[in-house]
This record gives sequence, C-alpha cells and structure tokens, in this order.
Amino acid sequence: MVDPTSDLGEDVDESNASTCATCGEAIVQLPTHHVVTWIEDGTAQHRHFCSETCHTEFESNSNSNSEN
Repeated sequence: MVDPTSDLGEDVDESNASTCATCGEAIVQLPTHHVVTWIEDGTAQHRHFCSETCHTEFESNSNSNSEN
C-alpha cells in the first residue's frame, strides 16, 4: 500500500493504490479522495474513501448494522 501521507500523484498505479472502503475503486489521483483515521485499542486505524458519497454510504451502513 502507498504511504497515505505521500502526494497522490507520485508514481501510484492501481496495483499499489489504496481502495475505497465502500465501492472498492482504486484511488489513483482522485481529488475527492480522503482518509478517515481513528485510534482503536491503542493503534491508529484508517479507511480510504474515493468520494464524500462513498464515505456517507459507509457511515450509513455502519450505523444501521450497529443498531441491529
């Protein structure tokens, strides 16, 4: 996986690019790409999203699953 702190345009191809946690799209030079980070059990965790739409969908699905 590519270092998430590196510039997205730096020699990133689909084979080593991060993928969207919702749709699975390889994130290569997408200006809408963002990373959500959190600490869990003392370890930094992260998820990549290709767009705000995918992030919102992921959060909606996570919230509905936790209510069941």
